[in-house]
Amino acid sequence: MKETPLSNCERRFLLRAIEEKKRLDGRQTYDYRNIRISFGTDYGCCIVELGKTRVLGQVSCELVSPKLNRATEGILFFNLELSQMAAPAFEPGRQSDLLVKLNRLLERCLRNSKCIDTESLCVVAGEKVWQIRVDLHLLNHDGNIIDAASIAAIVALCHFRRPDVSVQGDEVTLYTPEERDPVPLSIHHMPICVSFAFFQQGTYLLVDPNEREECVMDGLLVIAMNKHREICTIQSSGGIMLLKDQVLRCSKIAGVKVAEITELILKALENDQKVRKEGGKFGFAESIANQRITAFKMEKAPIDTSDVEEKAEEIIAEAEPPSEVVSTPVLWTPGTAQIGEGVENSWGDLEDSEKEDDEGGGDEAIILDSIKMDTGVEVSDIGSQEMGFHHVGQTRLEFLTSDAPIILSDSEEEEMIILEPDKNPKKIRTQTTSAKQEKAPSKKPVKRRKKKRAAN
Repeated sequence: MKETPLSNCERRFLLRAIEEKKRLDGRQTYDYRNIRISFGTDYGCCIVELGKTRVLGQVSCELVSPKLNRATEGILFFNLELSQMAAPAFEPGRQSDLLVKLNRLLERCLRNSKCIDTESLCVVAGEKVWQIRVDLHLLNHDGNIIDAASIAAIVALCHFRRPDVSVQGDEVTLYTPEERDPVPLSIHHMPICVSFAFFQQGTYLLVDPNEREECVMDGLLVIAMNKHREICTIQSSGGIMLLKDQVLRCSKIAGVKVAEITELILKALENDQKVRKEGGKFGFAESIANQRITAFKMEKAPIDTSDVEEKAEEIIAEAEPPSEVVSTPVLWTPGTAQIGEGVENSWGDLEDSEKEDDEGGGDEAIILDSIKMDTGVEVSDIGSQEMGFHHVGQTRLEFLTSDAPIILSDSEEEEMIILEPDKNPKKIRTQTTSAKQEKAPSKKPVKRRKKKRAAN
């Protein structure tokens, strides 16, 4: 496991807080984090939460052949897995030193302490015995893995039920839960591990260290004990020298904590068994229903409503009266009105792209007039032409004479010229542009026509 190193500033901050007997989560020196136990739908499945540290425990069983040196005893097997889901520092695919140490400590705590009657797991001596396998998966790592794992293991073993069997001669019959009720395991006592972290070479002591505190601790002492104050195993790591008084002090604290945790475990098992008998809802889904994002839960608190009216009258009397403001309507045009402040109407304003298009159309109209002046064809002077045409979307003037028709350039203006003999031409112009853009290109052509006529 590659732990994330702390900076010197963080390390000094944590050590100074410990010297002042303060912890980051607000606990006291000997306080445990909140413990929460939830059970799955199947027997032997549970999740234990120690603060933010979460461990999933699952117990399974199968009939196997016993060991040669212990033909009348069942087999207990413990397996703890540390995955990257719990913490990115854990390396997948290999057993780290921490994992080996935790597995050995669990075996000494649960198997070597004889907390389970292994002889009751024997079905046929020398032939068939029950192998009980306890798989522990660390779901989230926030320090003190061994305490959470030991609680999850003993809770899963207490909650587990193995199938019932019957032996007739050499024949072993295995019954399903529908045929016969499963049988619980025979458990003598419940050993639970309690961890103590030492700082400044044993000067300061903390119970149940979290991940940050484990990074700066000098040593760790783990004591496994049951509620009868019997020490099942003890382990010290970190290379610090502990005095006899310190070990005795830790053992007394462990006795108190183990009694509290054991009572919590028994109460959780009793509640689960009661719900199952009554046919209520149980399982992980029911245990996390109140932790949804949309859930909002607050503790009920009594509220005194006896003098609500008096307080309301006092607040109204002390409050300033509202200002009398009468909205005056704003008349923009006859037949319309506006109350309050509004935004100026921009319905008729043109966008930048439209303005550019309109300017381009005006330029084309100027070019068309200039071409007319250069060719010397005037609308008022034409009398011998028979007909003129204009097509929508394309300005096309054709003068049908004896010669070939003259086709002028295109323009966006819509123009129609009707030529009749011995009459003034009627000119009808339809424009799609605005009035402002009509006036702009019409100034220059007028001047040019005046100059042309003056020259003639």
